[in-house]
Amino acid sequence: MSSIPTVSFFEVLRNASRILKNPLPFHNKNFEKHGDLFRVQLGFGKSVLFTRDNALAKHMLQDQHRKYYKSELQTKDLGRYIGKGVLTSNGEHWLRQRRLIQPAFYKKKLDVIAETIKEAIDQQLSKIQPGETIDIFPLMNDLAFDVVAKSLFSYTDTGNTIARLQYITEQVQKALIKEIRQPYKRWWFHLSGQIKKTHVLKVEVRDILNTIIEERKASNKTYDDLLDMLLASRYEDGSAMDNEQLIDEILILFVAGHETTSNALSFSITLLAMHPKIQEQVYTEITASSQETLSLMEQFAKSQYTKQCIEEAMRLYPPVYFSDREAIENDEYKGISLPKKTTVLISFFEIHRHKKFWKNPSKFDPDRFDPKYKKEYADWYYPFGAGPRMCVGSNFAMYEMIVTICKLVKKYKITTDIDAIEIKPLITLKPSNTKVKFISR
Repeated sequence: MSSIPTVSFFEVLRNASRILKNPLPFHNKNFEKHGDLFRVQLGFGKSVLFTRDNALAKHMLQDQHRKYYKSELQTKDLGRYIGKGVLTSNGEHWLRQRRLIQPAFYKKKLDVIAETIKEAIDQQLSKIQPGETIDIFPLMNDLAFDVVAKSLFSYTDTGNTIARLQYITEQVQKALIKEIRQPYKRWWFHLSGQIKKTHVLKVEVRDILNTIIEERKASNKTYDDLLDMLLASRYEDGSAMDNEQLIDEILILFVAGHETTSNALSFSITLLAMHPKIQEQVYTEITASSQETLSLMEQFAKSQYTKQCIEEAMRLYPPVYFSDREAIENDEYKGISLPKKTTVLISFFEIHRHKKFWKNPSKFDPDRFDPKYKKEYADWYYPFGAGPRMCVGSNFAMYEMIVTICKLVKKYKITTDIDAIEIKPLITLKPSNTKVKFISR
């Protein structure tokens, strides 16, 4: 470990304001200076390894995944606010929850809620006013949240319940990102009352979801939505999830399901607006088939180039731009000792742009993801993670994104005046300047 290049705690403090705003330039500077692996001192004797070594990522996420758990950053810090669900747990609890939830996201199951997804998308896209320049991110954020809410609950909001759920999840994320990036100020977050305020919001959102669950149980109606599937799911001993565990999993679906999708859609649409020739190739593909009558599997098959555009957008701007692992036993990788308790942060953002593998890595080129090249890029591409913990909702998200882009490009030409996308890394990677114009075809 002593041979690994180290960034001092003083250097972290000196760049604290920059890191809080956007840590990626700081990461990149150190990767360029130190190579694909370096250590950052966090104070109080703590440190974390940063890597953009794709083989080390595969080692931890796939080949030797049993030796690594998600770190306290996710299991404790994130889990404090969204509970102990499949995203924030380890070991037997994670495996038990994964086995229970995964069947709800099989492609055959998603076909059942495909029409609900399309209707939610249509409702949000109807808000577009042709000829006006708008920031696409707020619209995609509302769209993705609405899709998750209606797919989960078949929920028709007569008040402000869904809006309140959305507000709380976003406020909790803002508070959490401060705690994660400035752990040395944890004492101040307690003293100032910030952590208490966030806890009050957490209690409120759990009460809202518990009410929805109880109303569903009392209704004796079948909706064929994700909540029905989760309520009907059974553990190996025949028991069902209790309300607390259900709420944990639903919160994770809201946070992970809507956040990552809205970000990826916003990046994808803006990149298509910046590249009109590529956008026209998408339009040609869409008009070659009747999109409205396609099942989920048919939509995937008929929208290959559209899918490649989304995949390329997620390479350049991966919504989950990092992940972390903690060694639960001593390990070794290429002669480097990784003792038990070592925390490693994997930068998917850097792996996706590594000059060692990607040709012209900053260029938007959907042809990279032609199916014939899949084996070549598989070890360098982590849009949904990898290994046993790969995102359970990846098919759901990809279907939602393909349908949204197909509907948009079929109806509008999308243009923009921006020539570079600005980013805002929070828990997920968000865009901050996605202004586009929709012109009716």
